Amino acid sequence: MDESQAVVAGTLELPAIEISIVVPVFNEEESVELLVDRVCEAMQGFEKTWELILVDDGSTDGTLAKARGLVDRPGLEMSIIELQRNFGQTAAMQAGIDAANGRLIATLDGDLQNDPRDIRAMAKALEDRELDLLVGWRKNRKDGLFLRKIPSWCANALIGRITGVRLHDYGCSLKVYRASIIKQVKLMGEMHRFIPAWVAGVVPSSRIGEMVVTHHPRMLGNSKYGLSRTFRVILDLLSVLFFMRYKARPGHFFGSIGLAAGALSMLILTYLFIDKFAFGADIGSRPLLFVGVMLFLSSIQLITTGILSEMMARTYFRDDDTPNYIVRHTFRHG
Repeated sequence: MDESQAVVAGTLELPAIEISIVVPVFNEEESVELLVDRVCEAMQGFEKTWELILVDDGSTDGTLAKARGLVDRPGLEMSIIELQRNFGQTAAMQAGIDAANGRLIATLDGDLQNDPRDIRAMAKALEDRELDLLVGWRKNRKDGLFLRKIPSWCANALIGRITGVRLHDYGCSLKVYRASIIKQVKLMGEMHRFIPAWVAGVVPSSRIGEMVVTHHPRMLGNSKYGLSRTFRVILDLLSVLFFMRYKARPGHFFGSIGLAAGALSMLILTYLFIDKFAFGADIGSRPLLFVGVMLFLSSIQLITTGILSEMMARTYFRDDDTPNYIVRHTFRHG
């Protein structure tokens, strides 16, 4: 009997799925059919079972209709998840990961710039190198220099320095994960580009690697990103830094600032107290008195905020099952 099959209670259990390929798509009407063709071509001859999961992130063109026409293609195990509206790439990726049944999960963009032929090599490298996450590195990236490459280089260097996870290309959507690991991570906001940092919160960074992958120029459709993404990356990075270091103990973050402000306030007020009662100085109109009082009030507010954030964190960890997306329909083969 094949090792991937088992007889349970007199019925034949289907072979376990080895790889789930998750692709979020948004207004990719021109490329979605070619995308499925390329994935099928790349996985042709793969000895184990695999599935393709397309997540339609509230497309307003004919992307969903075209994708639905491909569901019943012979020999293709494919699901389409239709989200109720556009929730963003991170939420769409989370929806696909939640629905995936594979032991390994691969993610890639739906714009045909990632090459699906890299998936099998990455899956093998993940196993050979005993990693939990393998990130694609677009070493020969086919994008504009000033609007895409230079901001990306700066962002990658900054992210690596702050998070401690040193990679050349955080923004590449082509990644392969062990499902048991990535399903422990809840993606939020627009933070899909920081997935390695989130994964580093549940496994050692030594189990996160990278591999050079093929990158194609965009031939169909329009890019959904502009220069404004660079500024959002900076704001997201600050959030990532906070969550990585203080997610379980936010009171330490606010409390530390509050105690520092309180200590400075006490020094100022003590100095003014001595100046007033020892030397008879008039301190009522001095700006330093106002600064000392404001620092004292700020310290109380920050410490109180820290206590409240600790209470909220405990509530978050106790009840953290609310998804950040809403599924309208799921279409499957057959």
